Amino acid sequence: MQCHRIEELIELLQPEWLKDQELNLLQFIVKLAQEAGYEGKLEDLTDDVLIYHLKMRNSGKEEQIPGLKKDQEDDFKTAILRARGIIE
Repeated sequence: MQCHRIEELIELLQPEWLKDQELNLLQFIVKLAQEAGYEGKLEDLTDDVLIYHLKMRNSGKEEQIPGLKKDQEDDFKTAILRARGIIE
């Protein structure tokens, strides 16, 4: 795992964990995994699941995942032309 991902996870984790201070770290991670809908074994939980869940945890159901908005095209024709490399 790269250092910047660890720093990002800790930065996102700290304010949310402070809201549930009575939980230990493992209990809090289990809670996040359940909220995210993760059903696998805890040892297989990826940092990506935690990072994206923490980023989206306090947002509305209709909000887009960070990083996807830049790729959004409102016009289907423009999206196709961009995907085929015809326009920039």
